[in-house]
Amino acid sequence: MAKHSYHMVKGAALAVAPYSHYVDGGDGYVFITGQIGMTPGDDNAPIPKDMAAETRRTMDNLIIILKDAGLTLADVVAARVFLTDFERDYETMNAVYRGYFKPGHLPARTCIGVTALARGGKLEIDFICKRPAKAKRKPAKRATRRPARASRRR
Repeated sequence: MAKHSYHMVKGAALAVAPYSHYVDGGDGYVFITGQIGMTPGDDNAPIPKDMAAETRRTMDNLIIILKDAGLTLADVVAARVFLTDFERDYETMNAVYRGYFKPGHLPARTCIGVTALARGGKLEIDFICKRPAKAKRKPAKRATRRPARASRRR
């Protein structure tokens, strides 16, 4: 049975509630806690005011956690996006968000309008990731040893 492991990431934005930055499910799945546009290393810095900047800061915060977990955006299989003003911010957030992923490799996603987020943020994003399968190594070919020839004495 897979064993879960819980991780806090040095250099990531400070946790604003009791949670882990990510949980490794031990089965290849990694769950990244929702991030907002906080500035790592400066808990008092304001969250960016415009949605494009807040989206960039939020995605950059997620990348810090992905990197600590040994993952990249290519390993993200699902995302959940939460917006406090869906109608106003949806298009702007999408334009920035899309730019972080390779074309044709967008994760599955749900986007939800909510009434409020921590620290007055207008955006929160979380990820579910899948570690790439390790390539199976072919066993090295064994050199076949021939038995030593017995010397013939005449």
